Amino acid sequence: MKLKELLKSPVFDAAHRWSYQRRKRGYESDATALIRTMLQDESIQQDQRFAWDRWRADELPLKP
Repeated sequence: MKLKELLKSPVFDAAHRWSYQRRKRGYESDATALIRTMLQDESIQQDQRFAWDRWRADELPLKP
């Protein structure tokens, strides 16, 4: 993979605060609710999909 093909990860202002709410039905931690909310952002979705696809395509075996 060439460096020019890499996506730039999204950058948010240091003061940016995510507004999230835990699901009402059943238990959900604050961390899970925050991550679920963050993944609704299109730029984060694309970044994570690209990272996952790159990891899956890696030819090097995992180190123990």
